[in-house]
Amino acid sequence: MENVSVVRVFTLAGINETVNYRMTIFALTLLYYCVILFFNICLITIIIVDENLHEPMYVLLCNFCINGIYGTTGFYPKFLLDLLTSIPQISYEGCLFQAFIMYSFACSDLSILAVMAYDRYVAICRPLHYRSIMSKRRVTQLVCFSWLTPFCIFSISVILTSRLSLCGSKIQKLFCVNWVIFKLACNESDIVSNNIVSYATIVIYVLHGVFIMWTYMHLVKTSVKSIDDRVRFMQTCVPHLISLTTFLIIIVFDLLYMRFASTKLPQGLQNFIAIEFLIIPPLMNPLIYGFKLTKIRNRIIQLFLNFHLHNIRIYRIY
Repeated sequence: MENVSVVRVFTLAGINETVNYRMTIFALTLLYYCVILFFNICLITIIIVDENLHEPMYVLLCNFCINGIYGTTGFYPKFLLDLLTSIPQISYEGCLFQAFIMYSFACSDLSILAVMAYDRYVAICRPLHYRSIMSKRRVTQLVCFSWLTPFCIFSISVILTSRLSLCGSKIQKLFCVNWVIFKLACNESDIVSNNIVSYATIVIYVLHGVFIMWTYMHLVKTSVKSIDDRVRFMQTCVPHLISLTTFLIIIVFDLLYMRFASTKLPQGLQNFIAIEFLIIPPLMNPLIYGFKLTKIRNRIIQLFLNFHLHNIRIYRIY
C-alpha cells in the first residue's frame, strides 16, 4: 500500500494510446497552441492599445482572453513535453498545481461570464445609470471577484487534497485534476472535508448560473421593447450567449463523464472528452468576439488596411 509519503510522482497513463502518432500529435498540438496564443494576445493587445476600447465590456473581454491563455498554458506545454517522453510523469506537487490551474481556469471563465452578463444587464436594462454603476472602481472589484473567488476556493480544495493518504499513483488522464487525485485516496483517508468543499463549490457556481439566467430573462424582456435595444442585444449579447452555452455544455458533459461514465470507451475518445474545455473555448472566444463586436472588428480591419498600405509603400520604394 502506498501513501502520501511515498507517492511523489504520478504516471499519466492517458497518453499511452498516442504512442504510434506522437510526433504528428506533437506538431498539431504545438500549432494549435500557437494559434490560441496568437488570437488571444492579438485581442488583448488591441483592447489595451486602443483607448476607445477602454470600456467595461472590453476590459472584461480582455480578462476573458487572459484567462484562456492562463488555462491553456497550464496544460499544453506539459502535454507537449509528455509527447516527447517515453513514460509521461508529473511530480506530486506539480500535479496539485496543475489541478489548481485547471479548476481555477474553468471556474474563472464562469465567473467572468457572470460578470459580463451583469454588465450587459446594466447597459441594456439601466442605460441611464450605466456610467455610474459600471465605474472604474466597480469594474476593478468585479474583475477581482472573477479571479479571486475561484483562486481562494481551489486553494482550500488543493490544500485539503494534499493531506490525503494515497493508495495509487496512476492517473488515467492527460493531466491532473482534483477529482482524479481524490479517487486515489485510501479508504481510511479523511474525505469529509473534501466533500464539503466540493459541494460548496458546486452550490456557488450553480448560483452563478442562476444569476446569469436571471439577467438574461430581464435582458430579453427589455430588448423586445425597442429596435435599438434589440440591435444592441444582438451585437453584444449573442457572442456572450454562444460562449456561455458552449462552455456550460462542455463542462457539464465533462463533469458527468468524469464521475459516472464507463472506462470501456476508447482511450482516445476519453482524452478528447477530457480536454474539450481546453480546445474549443480558448480559440472560439477571441474569434467570436473579434468578428462580432463592431468596435473590435473595425479596429482589426483598420490595422489590416494600415499594414497592407505600409507594405505597398515599401514595395513602391524598392
